[in-house]
Amino acid sequence: MKITEKSTGEYKDVLIQLLEKKDLAQITSDRFSFDWKKIMKHNEVYKLILSTDNTILGLISLEYYPSEERIEMKLLEVSRQNIGKNGLYDGIAGCMIAFAGRTALAMYGQYACISLIPKTALKNHYIKKYGMIDAGWQLFLELGPLNIIVAKYTI
Repeated sequence: MKITEKSTGEYKDVLIQLLEKKDLAQITSDRFSFDWKKIMKHNEVYKLILSTDNTILGLISLEYYPSEERIEMKLLEVSRQNIGKNGLYDGIAGCMIAFAGRTALAMYGQYACISLIPKTALKNHYIKKYGMIDAGWQLFLELGPLNIIVAKYTI
């Protein structure tokens, strides 16, 4: 997976790995808003890191619903230094969404679905940027739109 360094337009290789307790030292309040240590107790949490220096740029928590062939992204957060137009890198959230999608496709095949319950302020952003479908209180991706996001961000 790759993200784009905004100042140069260069692609940077990133990895997504399971968050470990030793990683919590990097998850400070000046970089992230949520209490990821608490979230780790209830759901799997993955980190998106630069492959060159292991800097955590984003975090995603997943919850699995096998009977629905769905993975819910319980929480997704990009580090503060990468939010908005002044962020250092672009594509962090897209890579994490694609990771959830790729995981769902591997588990559930053609019936895979990913979903999230967005903050009100971000709902339209997820719909416009990632093609998520509005299902009322949740947004989701399945079938063609899911495959498009996985292909786009899994370069």
